[in-house]
Formats: sequence, C-alpha cells, structure tokens
Amino acid sequence: MIDGIATFFVVVTATGIHAGLYFILVNNLRLLRQTRIDASVDRLTDQPRVSVVIPARNEASNLQRLLPSLLEQTYPDFEVVVLDDASEDATWEVLEGIDDTRLTKLRGAGPPPGWVGKVHALYEATRHTSGELLLFLDADAEFLHDKALEVIVASYLAAGRESVLTAVTRLRGGGHVLVSMVTHAMLAAVPWFALKKLRPAFSALNGQCWMVDAQVYAETEPHLAHKNEVLEDVRIGRYLAAQGHHPVLVDLQREIAIHMYVDTVDAWRGFRKNAYLIMGGTISGFFASLVAYWLAYILGPATSIWLLASLFVLKAWTDRRTGFNPAISLLAPVSFLLGAVMQFDSAIAHWRGRVTWKARQVGDSTEIRK
Repeated sequence: MIDGIATFFVVVTATGIHAGLYFILVNNLRLLRQTRIDASVDRLTDQPRVSVVIPARNEASNLQRLLPSLLEQTYPDFEVVVLDDASEDATWEVLEGIDDTRLTKLRGAGPPPGWVGKVHALYEATRHTSGELLLFLDADAEFLHDKALEVIVASYLAAGRESVLTAVTRLRGGGHVLVSMVTHAMLAAVPWFALKKLRPAFSALNGQCWMVDAQVYAETEPHLAHKNEVLEDVRIGRYLAAQGHHPVLVDLQREIAIHMYVDTVDAWRGFRKNAYLIMGGTISGFFASLVAYWLAYILGPATSIWLLASLFVLKAWTDRRTGFNPAISLLAPVSFLLGAVMQFDSAIAHWRGRVTWKARQVGDSTEIRK
C-alpha cells in the first residue's frame, strides 16, 4: 500500500515537472525564432562602437583561435580588451605576438582578497574600454564567420538598449555527455520568454557571451557588486533584471562557438565549481533542487516507461536544437545520472571549501549558507 502511494506520488509529480519543462522549452524555442537575425545585416545603420572584453588565465591555445576570428570581423568600429590574469602559460606571449591597434593588452597580477579571478579580470578590463556597448566573451570562444559581430550588435539593438543580450552558443570540445546538459538546462529550465513578467530570481545570463550598454554597466557596476561570486553570470542576470535591465536570449549558434572542455574529466572539474551554486547555493536550496531533479530525471523515468520516453524526447529535442550528435541523446539516462552524482560532488567540494579552478581556490570557503 505504501509502495503504491509512493510510486503514484513519484509518477504524478514527475509528470507535472515534465509538463513544465515542455512548456518552457516550446516557448523558449519560439522566442529564439522570433529574435534570430541572419548574417545579412547590411541594413544595420546604427553602428555603435563595441568593446569586446575577454578575461584570460592560461588561455594561450584558446586565444590563438579566438583572436584571429575576432580581428577578422567586418564590423567597422570595435576594440578588443584582453586581460591576462596572471597566467602561468604562454598567454602573454600570444598577446604580444599580435600587432593590431584594435587590441589592448593588459597584464594583471591576479585578484585581490575578496575577488574571484574572472570577475576581477573583467572589472579591471572595463576600466580600459571606450565603446558604447560592452561584449563580454570567454576566451574559449570562436567567431564562426566575419559578420558575426554585426549579427550580435543587430540582435542587441533589436532587443532594445535597456536590455541585456545573452545567447545560446554552439558548444564544441569534449565531454558532451555532460556539456549537453548546459543547453538542456538553458532551454528547458529557464523561462526566458517570460523574464520581464517574472521576479528577478528567475533571471540569468550565459557568461560565455553577453552584451550590455556601457552606460548601464557604469551605472550598475555588476562585477563590482558580485566580486566574490563563482556563479557571477547568474547573479548578475538577476541583479540587472532587478534594476529593469532584463536579459534577452538570442540564438547565436551560427556566430559563436565555445570550446568548453577537452574531455569528460575536464568537464567534471568545471561543473564541480558551479553545480552546487546553480542548485541554490544553500543547503536547503540544494536539497530542494535535488529532490526535483531526482523526481524528474531519475526516479520518474525509472518508475514509468512513459516518463522514460519523455526523458529521451526532452533531451533529444534540446540536443538537436543545439547541434549535438544524436548518439549523445541516446545516452540521456547516463547524462542525467552523471549529473546527479556530479551535483553531490560539487556540494561536498563547496561544503569542504575545496572548490578550485585553474589552480586557484574560488568562492567563500569560510561559510556554508543554510
């Protein structure tokens, strides 16, 4: 009797969660179709100066791919500001080897106490920009054609300069069994289509690629306000939304590729620093999110063949929309199970104060939020 009631609860609750995921996904995909601007943007008459801001710690190989693709852009008025965040590889040598007046090369000494390295690097780099628009870009990015920056600017201007542009990018590299979870969560779990009507707590940004008006940035100083946040992009998205600058999601998969991780082990290390924070960043928030995750992706599909089929459909839909190999979709149960294990690993790392990235400890290890 008790087992029957428990099974019924699992199936009903998981079905409700799946229905919500489908609703969000369908409406997000509709939004992406509506906001998509093709590369034929010759009609773009407003061409504000753009500052592309890139943090770089141990990014020598990535910069050798990114900077040529960026400096080949046809957009008429842009600059590139790269801050070498105390790299231990040949990052500075790569920068020194590029002779282009549009490139500003900065050499940092690392973050001061109370700052996360990436956040501090971005903040310091913005002190050296002159553009009307700021495009924040990770060093593992790559522009896929020479009109990509024009498409980004046109997409931003179409959204309105009071907004913040963020994007779905094409994810490359390795570890796709885990990396595909990023775009799945982005498209099926965040209600981008309704952010202006919802509380700021529902907002977010994709820190790999986002654009904001320089005046808005100067007035709000989002990196200064979130200087010790490992998950700074999500926090900044909520922070800016609370001040009336709502994130707008656009499809830039034809314009920007992100080479996130080399393999699954590398992906695991990267997600370890973020997963706990994505799931609330507090003990109570983590376990509440974990229960919902297990019901939707583990227990529900293990209990009902229809929910298992639904799980495959959800994952295949987001994978196909974001360019992943169909074989990754066939491994959907493996992806979600690995995700569940990784979430615990991330939580334990945060609770023990052992969250590291690029040979640095990150986050505040002195306090466990309840």
